[in-house]
Amino acid sequence: MLKRSANAIWNGDLKNGNGKVSVESGLIKEADYSFTKRFENEPGTNPEELLGAAHAACFSMALSAALSGEGYEVRSIRTTDKVYLDKVADGFAITKIEVFVEGEVAGIDEEKFLQFAEKTKAGCPVSKALTGVQFVLNAKFTTTVSA
Repeated sequence: MLKRSANAIWNGDLKNGNGKVSVESGLIKEADYSFTKRFENEPGTNPEELLGAAHAACFSMALSAALSGEGYEVRSIRTTDKVYLDKVADGFAITKIEVFVEGEVAGIDEEKFLQFAEKTKAGCPVSKALTGVQFVLNAKFTTTVSA
């Protein structure tokens, strides 16, 4: 079983405090996050952005694996996630993730590509971990050059 870890520390109250987040690999050593970075669009990271990055990376890898596993030549899969944080009755909740994916794949047509993308929406490990969040898939197929 694989196990990955990330760390976060928060100092102070919600509005005036601040925190740092890091990941085990060291790629993110100490990224700052705060109330204003999360709710007021101050430059910096926030939990929703990090969640979107994790899902987009997982989705791209899973879609590539599914396509190449069926013999298609994957040139590139580009995924962008938009994570929606909304005020709800009992506070805040991530209510929707829009997934924008564009693929350049040899030997496949658009309809088949969209079928693979739809299966990946439900099947990638991070998607599975986020059950209860609405996913909206926006897939775009790039015309391929013959192999």
